[in-house]
Amino acid sequence: MDDDTIAKSWHQPSWAHGHELRAPASATEPSLAAAQARIAAVDPAAYARSRNALDGAVTGLSPYLTHGLVSLAEVLAGVQQRHALEVQHKLVFELGWRAYFRHVWQHRGEAIFASLHEGPLLDAAYARELPVDVREARSGVPVIDKAVRTLYETGLLHNHARMWLASYLVHVRKIHWRSGADWLYGHLLDGDLASNHLSWQWVAGTGSRKPYLFNAENVARYAPASWHSPGTVIDASYEALDQLARHAQPALQEGTTERQAPTEAPALLSAPPPGLAIQLPDASQVAGREVWLVHPWSLGALPADLPPDTRVIGLWLQDFHRAWPWSERRWRWVAARMAELGTVMWWTDAAALGQALSGARRVRCRAEPHLQAWLPRWAECLPEPALFLEVTPCCASFSAWWTRSTRGLATADDLLSRLPS
Repeated sequence: MDDDTIAKSWHQPSWAHGHELRAPASATEPSLAAAQARIAAVDPAAYARSRNALDGAVTGLSPYLTHGLVSLAEVLAGVQQRHALEVQHKLVFELGWRAYFRHVWQHRGEAIFASLHEGPLLDAAYARELPVDVREARSGVPVIDKAVRTLYETGLLHNHARMWLASYLVHVRKIHWRSGADWLYGHLLDGDLASNHLSWQWVAGTGSRKPYLFNAENVARYAPASWHSPGTVIDASYEALDQLARHAQPALQEGTTERQAPTEAPALLSAPPPGLAIQLPDASQVAGREVWLVHPWSLGALPADLPPDTRVIGLWLQDFHRAWPWSERRWRWVAARMAELGTVMWWTDAAALGQALSGARRVRCRAEPHLQAWLPRWAECLPEPALFLEVTPCCASFSAWWTRSTRGLATADDLLSRLPS
């Protein structure tokens, strides 16, 4: 096992999620029942055999994992009830990628949002603005334009398509990986900052030993015919593409961009869209009461031990969303699940939330790195039982982390047996 295997992990358990764990949009309902149905439908053999193809046997679990409807442990336990898996099975391996990316985020913090080391070119060689033709899905390279349109239409994208899109932007068009990562995150339904940004770093070569490259032959092997891109800028040998990646001048697809109609990108919103039942915080709703905070990454079943008078508050924190806007699709998906949990939803900044919660008897929630800068100020943050044991210090490679996390384990049951009962 080496670091190149990260290519099979992206995003989603996205990209650490692993592409294999991303859902077709048509079947992505924001409910616990939908998540459990997907777990029950997982075919590990078909997954291992076909996961790299755009029409392969993906599990569709990435949005549910990202938003905490189910945990890694619950996914593996559900699959293991029907299929006996070795710990080295591809499905277990991909679950590990999500845990590994969180491991890196936990130890490196904000450093994951800058290049971890130098890539093929200095950071200054890359532009910071996404090309208009890529944003509008009229680059003239079918695989890129299909990927962008699919992203806008569904909020989801197969792992290979994410990697192709990232590689094209960074190595062909010379766009800095961070600009591409921020843009993709904003449009994804299953966007996870650790999985997304660290995967872009791997593709860029700033988080791996070498850049990830692809060509038209690779696309033809794994994608439907409408994605194939013969005669385009990517229809080249890997040697030629490697030279291109190390040359500062961007390459364009000549003669086709003008003939394609532009595709309008969905807006990215830093505040809730109209029509959601969201209100400002009201201290009287929680005064003297137990409070359980439901944030967008903790949409699973409520804890069974909540006191009967617990006030369940759905939290939308302005401080986060101002920095990381979402598509309307994602806002509504999360809000629908919060409503299913019976929450009162608050839209507020950190200061106002602290004031509103100050009169509560006790405030608890699930710990979450996306909100780590704020949640511990007001709440007891309860960790989710981890499928993989904590590893310290930070492992620079997945292979090192995987070896330490699974040492002495033969089966998925061995892995699950370490969880608290």
